[in-house]
Amino acid sequence: MSAERKVAIVTGSATGTGAAIAVALAKNGYNIVVNYTRSETEAKETAAEVEATGAEALLFQADVSKDEDCRAMAAAAVEKWGRIDALINNAGRTKFVAHEDLDGLDAQDFHDIYAVNTIGPFQMTRACAPHLKASGAGRVIMISSVAGTHGHGSSLAYVASKGGLNSMTKGLARVMGPEVTVNGICPGMIETRWLRAGWGDDNYEKNRQAMIRKVPLATVSQPEDIADAVLWFVLGTAPVTGELLIVDGGMHLVS
Repeated sequence: MSAERKVAIVTGSATGTGAAIAVALAKNGYNIVVNYTRSETEAKETAAEVEATGAEALLFQADVSKDEDCRAMAAAAVEKWGRIDALINNAGRTKFVAHEDLDGLDAQDFHDIYAVNTIGPFQMTRACAPHLKASGAGRVIMISSVAGTHGHGSSLAYVASKGGLNSMTKGLARVMGPEVTVNGICPGMIETRWLRAGWGDDNYEKNRQAMIRKVPLATVSQPEDIADAVLWFVLGTAPVTGELLIVDGGMHLVS
């Protein structure tokens, strides 16, 4: 089975969007590296869901802000399956701070958020690059945010990190071809525990309904919506690289 399947690494795939992406790729012929930093119990559940599709899963604890962890994760995938065909850079970090609260962020906040959101995807792409190129049709997908295209988001540090990720996506697309395409997906609000933690339980439903009233498609995205967009880039669209796909129900049109 392993020899017939392609291999994808999905960073930050213990819960939420990453978990949905991992399961969707498994259903479409990929063995999956399920990556986590702290959420081991949830990561094991995601790995079990992956294996329930008939795919194989490799559970790997790694912090993408650490280059040695990135290289070790890529090496583990190659050791187990002999290949890497897709890299989904999904792991992310933020701090919820109102944009007008300029004293709510310090330099360490920027360093911590950049380390995961911008440096991490670079390090993972670099670690996987030789194997993605050897695949002949490698795919790198950055899970970014409309924060990086329109300046709205959980904090100014988060906005800046995703803006950097979007620019890097285009730069990497120029140098990774012709064997590898590099594209980004820019979600708006996604209904995950991360969003609930940011808004707080007391304000969550009020803010959710306000967002639904504002967005043209009257919806808040689900993790599976982002997984569908990943499949669109991974399974087809061979001539497309360096693109950023906004998946936000039209939020960017009114914000």
